[in-house]
Amino acid sequence: MQFAPTLPVIFSSYNLVGECNSPLRFLKSAQTTVSLIHVIFDLMSHDVILSVQSLQIDFQQEGETHTAVKGVSFDIRAGETLALVGESGSGKSVTALSLVRLIPTPPVHYPSGKITYVQKNGKSVDVLLMSDQQMQSIRGKEIACIFQEPMSALNPLMTCGKQVIEMIRQHESIDYNLAREKALRLFNEVKLPMAEHMLDRYPHELSGGQKQRVMIAMAIACEPRLLIADEPTTALDVSMQGVIIDLLKELQAKYKMAILFISHDLNVVSALAQHIAVMYKGEMVEQGTCDSLLNNPQHPYTKGLLACRPNIKVRVNHLATLNDFLDPKKHTKVAEAISHTTFNNRIASFASSKPLLELHDVSIVYNQKSSWFGKKSAGVQAVNRVSLMLHEGSTLGLLGESGSGKTSIGKALVRLNNTSEGAMLYKGQDIQNLRGNALNQYRREVQMIFQDPYAALNPRMRIGDAIEEPMHVHGLHGAKQRHDKMHELLALVGLHSDQAKRYPHEFSGGQRQRIT
Repeated sequence: MQFAPTLPVIFSSYNLVGECNSPLRFLKSAQTTVSLIHVIFDLMSHDVILSVQSLQIDFQQEGETHTAVKGVSFDIRAGETLALVGESGSGKSVTALSLVRLIPTPPVHYPSGKITYVQKNGKSVDVLLMSDQQMQSIRGKEIACIFQEPMSALNPLMTCGKQVIEMIRQHESIDYNLAREKALRLFNEVKLPMAEHMLDRYPHELSGGQKQRVMIAMAIACEPRLLIADEPTTALDVSMQGVIIDLLKELQAKYKMAILFISHDLNVVSALAQHIAVMYKGEMVEQGTCDSLLNNPQHPYTKGLLACRPNIKVRVNHLATLNDFLDPKKHTKVAEAISHTTFNNRIASFASSKPLLELHDVSIVYNQKSSWFGKKSAGVQAVNRVSLMLHEGSTLGLLGESGSGKTSIGKALVRLNNTSEGAMLYKGQDIQNLRGNALNQYRREVQMIFQDPYAALNPRMRIGDAIEEPMHVHGLHGAKQRHDKMHELLALVGLHSDQAKRYPHEFSGGQRQRIT
């Protein structure tokens, strides 16, 4: 008698076809009986474990209130992956961090909304109303996080093993040796090479992909119900992205975790998520299954987000932005392709001009030491006899997997690395021989954008001061002109002038990259 009232709910949710006036008449149909069983199991295995309802997130600074998230609502079900998608600064990370209360209050304030989480014991709680002590029992143990910048998330003064051990002992009553054994098992589970040696290495001794695996090992240490992955593949090369995505899939199946995956990369999202929620300027503009949203988007912003993926088969005058697709007049200009004749003429003009930058048989060796008799040790060969040319006005792509030597070459070009042999020429001059005013002029003309923007920015400097500092060092412009130029540069990268007074930690990862 208690079973019958649930039938209409099942019918309305799953659109089953059948006579439902009587449970006995309904169960006579073998086909609908099988369908009902599948539905019940589906409902049992996909319960909502976290529900966000009409959430608003404000930041209060210097007497002003800035609304970062406006009335966002979504559900995360057990064992499923929900992707939170949107451009940099749309409110994705702020929303995710609020789920585990990792943003200090103040400056953050929640004027409205609820975050309901169902604990492992079945008890529902409102995360926003929990005390700090209550949050400690959930954070890391039931809801774990993987962050966008693993180097910033890992403690540089502790070995990787100790950091995972600390996480285990925080939530489990076991001694150090048992915790170390579990950490080793986790390192093997996330497929870290030479796992036992990795336990005693510091974060700076690992590649980006290896550091991200350490973060994943730490996150799954207590077998959480929900894993929040905040752009975990953004700083990795394409091959390593695939490895991390496959690893997350494997771990999700093993531990039956739900995953909230935050990304702006729709290709990555399509390989992992079942559902997608799109955010734009702090609002949730569209939600749906992965297939329906990617193949049939309804909101103009979602359509623009999908259309912004460059077509590798066609060269256009400029790469599209969201504004280009939201404005039909601009969209026609974006579609204008460069003809083969024009493109070939450009290549020919570059080839006939004198190279701006030349590398001839450049090698870079790390940890190479000399003995008393001048004999050098083997060291670690990072770059082996590389030669290339770059012409003024052209772009040269340097591709390769993590650890192939790309960054080593880049750092050598700005004199942050020393070469072991070979020559690097800029406008015909050997870069290694530049001194004094010539070196200062070179450093003014040749700049580098680093992979980790958070590490490249001084956390104690407001970003406006950080942008003005190079102009001041090189003696460019007066104080007022530097200030005006700083605001002009912020506008060029899509940031507002009033953001100049903020510190690096107050920006999203993509915004920090624009600042650098």
